[in-house]
Amino acid sequence: MAEPSGRPLPALTEENSFFWTSGADGLLRFQQCSSCSALIHPPQPVCRYCRCRELTVTAVSGRASLVGFTVNHRFGLPGLPPPYVVAQVAIEEDPRVKLTTNAVGCDPGDLEPGTPMEVVFERHDDVWLPLFRPAGGDLLPPPPDEIPPEDFGRHVRPMVSPDKFEERAALTGIGASRIGRRLMVAPLSLTVEACERAVADAGLTLDDIDGLSTYPGAGAFGGFSEGGVTALESALGLRPTWYNGGPETFGPGGSLIAAMLAVAGGLARHVLCFRTLWESTNAERMRAAGTGSLPGRVQGGQSWNFPFGATSAAHTLAMNAQRHFHRYGTTRETLGWIALNQRANAGLNPDAIYRDPMTMDDYLSARTITTPFGLYDCDVPCDGAIAVVVSAVDAARDLPKPPVYVEAVGTQIIERLDWDQSTATHEPQVLGQAAHLWSRTSLRPSDVDLALLYDGFSFNCLSWIEALGFCGIGEAKDFLDGGKNIARDGVLPLNTHGGQLSAGRTHGMGLVQEAILQLRGEAGDRQIPDARVAAVSSGGLTPSGVLLLRTGS
Repeated sequence: MAEPSGRPLPALTEENSFFWTSGADGLLRFQQCSSCSALIHPPQPVCRYCRCRELTVTAVSGRASLVGFTVNHRFGLPGLPPPYVVAQVAIEEDPRVKLTTNAVGCDPGDLEPGTPMEVVFERHDDVWLPLFRPAGGDLLPPPPDEIPPEDFGRHVRPMVSPDKFEERAALTGIGASRIGRRLMVAPLSLTVEACERAVADAGLTLDDIDGLSTYPGAGAFGGFSEGGVTALESALGLRPTWYNGGPETFGPGGSLIAAMLAVAGGLARHVLCFRTLWESTNAERMRAAGTGSLPGRVQGGQSWNFPFGATSAAHTLAMNAQRHFHRYGTTRETLGWIALNQRANAGLNPDAIYRDPMTMDDYLSARTITTPFGLYDCDVPCDGAIAVVVSAVDAARDLPKPPVYVEAVGTQIIERLDWDQSTATHEPQVLGQAAHLWSRTSLRPSDVDLALLYDGFSFNCLSWIEALGFCGIGEAKDFLDGGKNIARDGVLPLNTHGGQLSAGRTHGMGLVQEAILQLRGEAGDRQIPDARVAAVSSGGLTPSGVLLLRTGS
């Protein structure tokens, strides 16, 4: 008899139904390559390892090892109230395959990475969800890293040409709208505010703008866009010779990199890049309207996670953080030093959302979101827009403010993009991009005067610190201990405006704004003396990018 349907369930398709209906006879099934015998998950039309197109379906033992888990306390779904355990398990026959699932039939306090697990199926309508319970026995060794964290540099492609496009672009203007919680202002109004201010800051007029670039563009899910290039062009009556917008890029950093390529290639002279969020207002409107429930049938990549309550990036990153803890001895206090640093810096930023002082006791005693993350490990949803003008270098020299130059970018994707099939111990999509950055410049981490590193969650920031070489892989615990190294007077001043943990979530565009202010010497009370080189990252999990910015001196 099927359990009452309540959870969001996957939409069954010709490609995936063999997996979701396997439990009818109690056997777990995967695609298998006929040539190299690799298991392929999620289902694909080709083997990613040998590119063979002859794929079959095979039953496996249902045995696995626990790779990581998080106890969710904050998020709830119909049919799956918190707390519940989101887990990742590595399949015995091919540990490269990891399933996001729920750990059941156990006390979460008894779980640890390496716990032997076995599949049990739970039927919901026409779907058999593969859940896993402890199977007894000794702890199993962790599955090998597909690429060890220390080895990403070996996979970086060499520069195609010594002629760098970065040398032909500069950042010439910045502007921000009002930023706050539940402003109840139309998002396009915020975009226009930020864009007009950025253009004026660059010493230009709107008629000088011949390019537009944004992320994620029109059609983004609620609260994450004003409608993209289409909406802004319609409002302002611009006539760009080039434009760009879409979600499959390196976050807001991707819109900047695309703009740099456009001006380097001669398609535009001044490109207006913008990023708008209105999550607070959108959430309030949805609550007032009584809407916002997840659909009963989920399609695409989310269908492999949502049925198990893994509905947020927090769940994936929490499991990666736990594995970092397990392998390297990192602790919650390690993450706490990042949160405390951001809050201390936000106290000097009049536009930050959270400015009240915070202690380690405050951090540790805050309500749990999903272990090991508490409230202050998570960035602050807000409403606001930030805009940046990217100009051709020869045009930038004639503008009133000193341009900020782009020394190098890091964009190469080396690991898998599927969240739960990627790097285990760090945030996915930071190690490869960081290694790529350093292949495009003679500068080294010791040359960086300050870092503006993506901190949607505190663990994002830790991952970027190690990936970019500001400390060694696995050494963040010692580097962050006490917070001195990342303070404004430390060896690596970090997120000097308060970061997204305290200043507010702008998906990384606020980090770019702060880097430009610091390199211009316009950061006021939080100014880092003689700042000449800044590292700025955006994104992670999804494709990410990192920029190395510098002054002209």
